[in-house]
Order: sequence, then structure tokens, then C-alpha cells
Amino acid sequence: MAAPAGHPVLRALLSRPTPAVMGVLNVTPDSFSDGGQFIAPEHALAQARRMIAEGADIIDIGAESSRPYGAQPVSADEERGRLRPVLAEIVALGIPVSIDSMKASVTAWALETGAVIANDVWGLQRDPDMAALVAERGSPVIIMHNRDGADASLDIMKDIAAFFQRSLDIAAKAGISAGSIVLDPGIGFGKTQEQSMTVLARLDELLVFNLPLLVGASRKRFIDSITPSAPDQRLGGSIAAHVIAAKSGARIIRTHDVAETVQALRVAAAIGDKR
Repeated sequence: MAAPAGHPVLRALLSRPTPAVMGVLNVTPDSFSDGGQFIAPEHALAQARRMIAEGADIIDIGAESSRPYGAQPVSADEERGRLRPVLAEIVALGIPVSIDSMKASVTAWALETGAVIANDVWGLQRDPDMAALVAERGSPVIIMHNRDGADASLDIMKDIAAFFQRSLDIAAKAGISAGSIVLDPGIGFGKTQEQSMTVLARLDELLVFNLPLLVGASRKRFIDSITPSAPDQRLGGSIAAHVIAAKSGARIIRTHDVAETVQALRVAAAIGDKR
């Protein structure tokens, strides 16, 4: 059981009986699943409203694709330029917004604009200014495991544990409160398809850190390795993975498909209550 979150935003999100649902909003032209669909500000705002109506507890907005293969790096100025027309309006919708960025300068701007959670896909280990920024702002931070490339010979659970320990050491030295940290094992990032499945099967081993876990298996490629399918045809596999993750202790589920995920998590929890 994870220690109680110290940050009020996390306390509110983690106090409910089923995992909080984080809706994915990519304002990018090249994200693996929905690239280009929401880059127009009016489309992004409409999608945020739709996800909130469907039960999203958090909106996670990103303006640079972090997909493991073929993503095009963008400058901090371009990333802010994609966010500027929509971020403040999405914040005004009234639920917590997380900023999915690996750049401290973009994260700082987003937090100033009203985002409340930093979501760093490099777990405080890529941008040397990220940990100090998070500590200074006192914001919650999602620390995700990542690698520059997959290595099938690794014991992936040991690699994740070692990565998290390095990130937590960085966080502690910067003065980030443990009660503000969420851990994300990074399904699909720097992992073979088999390793992604292993992480989901052994997710409960990461509870040893006594911190809340976030899982984002939505539309990931490992589903295609089991049942060949395009990203937008992986809803069933995504829900299966997320229900398993919730049963294994995940407290936040990150998804493109909010309504279906909310329903699946609530039904699984209701059935579990009858045991």
C-alpha cells in the first residue's frame, strides 16, 4: 500500500475507490496514436471537454511526441507555441492538468499557466533543471522509467527499480517531497513488447517504493504483438491491461479512451467488492 500522498492535488486524486483516470491530449502532429487530430486549438479544447464529460480526473497535455520510434524533437519555443493557444482554456475547465514535457523550461511555463503536475518521461534524469524546478514550485511529479533503447537481455524489473532509485535520489537531493511523487514504469518506452507485458504482470513488485503507481498502456504496441491491430483498434487490449494494472495496485490510469476505461475500472471494482 502506497504511503498517503502529501500534496493536496494527489490526495484528492488518490482518495477515490477506483484509480484516477488521466485523459491523454496530444497537441502534436506526430504522436503514435492520435497525431494531428487535436493540434487545432478548437479541436484540443473540444477533446478536453469530452474527456471531462466522460469521467477524466486529470488531463495530461503534451506538445512534443515522446513515442519511442520516429518522434521528431521540437524546440522549447515550438512546444510552448503549440500549448499557448489551449493550455489556459483547458486549465479553466476545472480539473487538474498535467504537463507532459521533458523540458524544464516548458514545464515551468506550463505550471505558471495553471498546470499543476509535471509529467517527466525521463524521470528527472534528462534535463538537469527539472528536479530543482519541481522542488521550487512544490508541484507533484510523475517519474517515468525510460531508456534510449530496448535491450531484451535485461531483467527489466531490476532496471526499472534501479532507475527509480536514481530518480528518487535526485528528487531527495533537490528537496522534492516524497508525498508529491508518482512512479510510472513506462510501458512501451525502452522496452521490448515482452518486457512491457512482464512489467504489467509483475507491477506489484514496484509497490516496494511505497509510492503511487501510474500505468499508461493505452494503445501501446505490445497489444499489436499479441493481436495485430492499428493503434485506434486496440481498445480491448488497453482495457485488459489497465484492469490488470489496477488490480495490481496502479492508482492512476493514463488513457486515450476515457469513457470505456472509466466504465471498465468501475465494473471491475464493483465485481471485486462482491468477493
